[in-house]
Amino acid sequence: MVKPPSDVAECGNPARPRVEIRYCPRCGWLLRAAWLAQELLTTFADELGGVTLVPADKGEFIVSLGDRVLFDRTTMGRLPEARELKQLVRDCVCPDKPLGHSERPLTR
Repeated sequence: MVKPPSDVAECGNPARPRVEIRYCPRCGWLLRAAWLAQELLTTFADELGGVTLVPADKGEFIVSLGDRVLFDRTTMGRLPEARELKQLVRDCVCPDKPLGHSERPLTR
């Protein structure tokens, strides 16, 4: 029989940072938050310790890394694009990591 760890911190690397996505469930932003979490976890599988989704107040959509706010919908006036969020996380966590097609500027 496998003995479970006595300390939750043993299950993962506590040195790896965690991203928190606070979203407004009344605005219908759960799916957007979950999709962005999946994108971050796929891109930064070795660098992040996790992504937490937190239901928040009306109209809120804030992405933070530790104490640092990376994106705030009320400040930016829009929801984040996956590409820009990956770049923001990368710049904080592993600046030398190439992001492939996500690094090319958006063409509009």
